[in-house]
Amino acid sequence: MTIINTRISFAFSKVWLFFSFLLTSLTLYSQSTTINPISFYSKKIKLSGTIYAAKNPKAGVVIVHGSGHELRSTALATFLANNGISVLTYDKRGVGESEGEYAGPEVGTNNIDPYNLNLLATDVQAALKTLKEVIKDNNVPVGLMGGSQAGWIIPIAANKYKKTDFIVLLSGPVIPTLEQLRFQFFTNGNPHFWDTHSESEVRQHISNAPDKFRFVNTDPVKSLKKLKIPGLWLFGDKDIQVPIRLSIEKLEDLKAQGKDFDYKIFHNFGHNLSISINMEPTQFAIDWIKSLAEGFNK
Repeated sequence: MTIINTRISFAFSKVWLFFSFLLTSLTLYSQSTTINPISFYSKKIKLSGTIYAAKNPKAGVVIVHGSGHELRSTALATFLANNGISVLTYDKRGVGESEGEYAGPEVGTNNIDPYNLNLLATDVQAALKTLKEVIKDNNVPVGLMGGSQAGWIIPIAANKYKKTDFIVLLSGPVIPTLEQLRFQFFTNGNPHFWDTHSESEVRQHISNAPDKFRFVNTDPVKSLKKLKIPGLWLFGDKDIQVPIRLSIEKLEDLKAQGKDFDYKIFHNFGHNLSISINMEPTQFAIDWIKSLAEGFNK
């Protein structure tokens, strides 16, 4: 999810293909979603994406990318729109049809550098402003939803755009970037990591392991403390990229300070919560957004 490539098994790829096929099929039966291409500008760079407009939307969402060379999230956008949530999803800058330069391990650059995280958050800000202009209804809450690296980008973007109404993060870290890297190097992509390691071992390693790179740290808590909007974090208890219990401790601290933040752990799920045949986490997020929308502006 950060500066090193994550190994994806062939079995996982098949799950993703099935998921994409399933949601594409749903589109054929949906008469309530309009799909249109859209482009918008961020720092004079043209970004290209797609609007999935639900009929009489309950809410609107901009899908925020994780790390990697990511295109627009058509499958997730389709599922959200078919559940009454309008979506703007776009190709990350420097990827697909979007202009600009991509930063990431594939091109030998650091994608968790504070400058890059802030730049991507600026792109998200422009996307959210665009979606709000498309929806044209101030009674419809509009927010951000994303996974993995989006855990650092979304809090920055929500502070940049004060009309952000909510945030939803799937496997989004609530710990600093360097601590996440220590954990990721420790698990080393081993899907059975939690069968042989304890939480105390993980915490000790994160506290004491030397950093392999001299990166400037980004702590999402600094941005989250400034927010005054609801937030939801979803985690899988088998995550080997984000130490979820350390992240939850941070959320509990923020909740104790009066933040309207909530979270849920899904048993036997890993890091990729939205890319699964089991749609429980994504459906939980949809239900949470709709519940929030019911009380919006009342």
